[in-house]
Amino acid sequence: MIPKKIHYWSGILITVFVVFHLLNHAVSLFGADSHIAWMNSFRIVYRHPIVEILLLLAVLVQIISGIQLFRRTRDTAKGFWAKLQRWSGGYLAMFFLIHLSAVLGGRYVLNLDTNFYFGVAGLNTFPFLLFFVPYYGLAIIAFFAHIASIHFHKMKKSIFSITVSQQSKGILIFGVCLTMLILYGLTNGFGGVAIPAEYNVLIGK
Repeated sequence: MIPKKIHYWSGILITVFVVFHLLNHAVSLFGADSHIAWMNSFRIVYRHPIVEILLLLAVLVQIISGIQLFRRTRDTAKGFWAKLQRWSGGYLAMFFLIHLSAVLGGRYVLNLDTNFYFGVAGLNTFPFLLFFVPYYGLAIIAFFAHIASIHFHKMKKSIFSITVSQQSKGILIFGVCLTMLILYGLTNGFGGVAIPAEYNVLIGK
């Protein structure tokens, strides 16, 4: 059993990365070129061999410990926020496993640049979008739901007369709104994105 403290600190590292990753996705509101330009800037940091190894280890820890915690808290998670933390954590563990496998497969098996077009190919192609829209959307919401749940259990006092429950609900609502904006950007305003020919292998063309 991976100690909770290791799960917590690996989660902090991943959270820092995810915040920048979601910011990068939000830039898609200004077009694919802007998204790729920001991604190339961020890659200078997170594709540094040491940073990338640390991130991969942190994700691996989150997958293993997340599954362990999901199973362990089956009978002990009581109340809305505890149950939300359990289910959002379980979904994130599953998402990390699938997403990491897909990205590494794209890079080292298909020899593709796992950039904007790699991520949005399924989002902009029917019928694949029926899976990828909820798959990505729920992942972002689960991320904020997990943070909101942890915030609820860690915070003991209200801030500026706002209760801890209200703060957590605010985090969750922000996550849902951001999810819609990101999906809007990644699908060119829900009008669809033209996928370059080299990425057609991802959608069976």
